[in-house]
Amino acid sequence: MEKDVVSLEDALEHGLTKEEFQKIQEILGRIPNSTELGIFSAMWSEHCSYKNSILKLKTLPTTSDKLLAKAGEENAGAMDIGDGLAVVFKIESHNHPTAVEPYQGAATGVGGIMRDIFTMGARPIVSLNSLRFGNPDEPKNKYLLSRAVKGIGDYGNSLGIAVSGGELFIDECFSKNPLVNAMTVGVVRHDQMASATTGGQVGNSVYIVGATTGRDGIHGASFASKDLSKESESKRSAVQVGDPFMEKLLMEASLEAIQKGLLVGIQDMGAAGISCATSEMSAKGKTGMKIDLDLVPFRETGMNAYEAMLSESQERMLVVPKKGKNRNSYQYSKNGI
Repeated sequence: MEKDVVSLEDALEHGLTKEEFQKIQEILGRIPNSTELGIFSAMWSEHCSYKNSILKLKTLPTTSDKLLAKAGEENAGAMDIGDGLAVVFKIESHNHPTAVEPYQGAATGVGGIMRDIFTMGARPIVSLNSLRFGNPDEPKNKYLLSRAVKGIGDYGNSLGIAVSGGELFIDECFSKNPLVNAMTVGVVRHDQMASATTGGQVGNSVYIVGATTGRDGIHGASFASKDLSKESESKRSAVQVGDPFMEKLLMEASLEAIQKGLLVGIQDMGAAGISCATSEMSAKGKTGMKIDLDLVPFRETGMNAYEAMLSESQERMLVVPKKGKNRNSYQYSKNGI
């Protein structure tokens, strides 16, 4: 989809409401083009913004004198465990992708949660999960469960991080509509923790490192925020495709760059891809960010701005090296990235 000017119908197809479309026009002072509409759709989705659940989430306990990263402050939570060490942890769902393509849907859920951990400088040490599926006596439920479990195990095992625990509940209410929650726990020294920020600095370079960018996962965040329907079977392009061996290389290179103090900030490129990663790093650092999409390494030909900004191709990071440390890209190239 590439349009200079979009309509309310286009906005509704992107999962936005009439009121939200009007708000976008107020912000921009004009009607958005198709790329801008796609970005707003992704960033204002439930998956990225928690716009519907935030009031409930705010009722949960979020304070402790052990906290090193507050809720929502970084890619994952971090708590002091003594001796200069911190435990870093996060849990996240990959429900809709698993319902549509169970192997890749569950596998990329694990991959994404791993990146959230090592983006903070922590080495993942354990993978966990909490699963809800329908009765496996029904063929579709059996297929979803078996393929999801294999996807979870294969991705973690390829990284050398095995599943060490979890839970499984079976109930008819989850028939053909499973819940798949992946969790990863890592350990890091306090003085080696990284942040997803530009650091408030101006003039630094910004790099995408890791896998190339394709058309897989476009609208993944928006898709994950919608109710499942018969149309979901046609949304396989919204399910990301994982490469755990690339993730292993990316993890080792990122941890080395962080430990050597070469980076101002680093951010996982997960939901909403370039759109979300650049926005979150800029917002945290209270700076702007200029990006040149012509420099994005694409794996498919003819990709336009809309596709580039919304691709959720896996195993990618956004890094901001310290001034004079641009050669930190060597840390990635020597690891095969």
